Amino acid sequence: MTATQAGLGTPAGPVPGDGGRLNSLDGIRAVAALLVLALHVASATGEMYGDSEFSWLVAHGDVGVAIFFVLSGLLLYHPWAAALFGSGRRPGTRVYLWRRALRVLPAYWVAVTAGLVAFHSARLGSVRTWVEWLGLLSIYDPDPWWTGTGPEGLYQMWTLPVEATFYLALPLIGAGVAFLAARGGGDANRRGARALLALAFLGSVSFAYIALTFWPNWKPMMGLHLPRYLLWFALGMAVSLLAAWAKARPAGRAGVLCRTLGSSAGACWLISALTFVVASTELTGPRTLSGDTFWASCFKTALYGVTAVFLVAPLALSDGRPSFADRALGNPVTRFLGRVSYSLFLWHVLVIAVLYRLADMKPLTGGFWPVLLVVVPVSVLVATLSHFLVEEPARRLGRRLGPGRPLGPGRSERDQQRRDNGQAE
Repeated sequence: MTATQAGLGTPAGPVPGDGGRLNSLDGIRAVAALLVLALHVASATGEMYGDSEFSWLVAHGDVGVAIFFVLSGLLLYHPWAAALFGSGRRPGTRVYLWRRALRVLPAYWVAVTAGLVAFHSARLGSVRTWVEWLGLLSIYDPDPWWTGTGPEGLYQMWTLPVEATFYLALPLIGAGVAFLAARGGGDANRRGARALLALAFLGSVSFAYIALTFWPNWKPMMGLHLPRYLLWFALGMAVSLLAAWAKARPAGRAGVLCRTLGSSAGACWLISALTFVVASTELTGPRTLSGDTFWASCFKTALYGVTAVFLVAPLALSDGRPSFADRALGNPVTRFLGRVSYSLFLWHVLVIAVLYRLADMKPLTGGFWPVLLVVVPVSVLVATLSHFLVEEPARRLGRRLGPGRPLGPGRSERDQQRRDNGQAE
């Protein structure tokens, strides 16, 4: 952040390399991953089906998925948002997709292979199984061989095809929002307002899609597709848009709003916590990912979206000055857990399954806290190995071999584009 920006108190948005903000957003990733992990331990032990208030809260740890999706929208849309206000170029699609593939696929392939070998050896000879799971196509199988969202050790993986679909759609979404924002000309404020309306329409698609999943009868597999979760991605994109808008017009309404949110972490987090408590009631239906009625599903989608965006927004819009929020979520422990959070997400369900098999434990027999105290450190250890042995080497290889790589001196513009494309890593 420059001295001029600091003097105006203008949020620079989720800009790569701005240490405090990036560190605290890493901390948010850690929170999201641990919420999902706690949910799955509660599912295995049966804690989530208890009658206590804690059981209801831990049963809604899937709010971590909403947090992940808001973060993806926030960080990945940033170059498109900046380009709307003349602060940079939209990323090249080839480079962007290459970087996303290298970020997601190698560690995912290793984890999926381990899960299939360990628990589903009968499926190893099936070409269809390998194509579906390695190709991130499992959620589109109309007649899956597993029950629920996935087979043992892999049932959390359904979110990766949703993410991948969003990655593929984002260049088109970004171009579409830019086109609508530019229609009729106008200054930055008018462009920003039109872009925000476009994102509001994008988010509303979720509710229309939920209606389709229940009409004329409930089709639960449709609840695993991208349109169902567009609201969460759109909320993250809206925060990124506001940050870029405020940077272009510091004295405008967007600038005032961003400064207010960025300096009000306590109030925002209180709203987030209260919304999560409301979401952890019977208002959102049974304690599963999707409600069993139209209205329960709508309430859950909306409340999780509010919970996630008010958790993330004050950190993304911070003016960069040291704060309690940055210290709480940007400390070395949360930063490290945030760095390995992707692998933590990939491996923790497999760790739970292996623990239950080795210890000959029966599901739904209790023991939430003892199981959690074993699963967390083991999962973090496995995630650390996966991060440094798979994720990081794949990323370095992608930078050397991928499209848009620097080939020599005089490539500063291309280097900047590469940094923009990789800023969500």
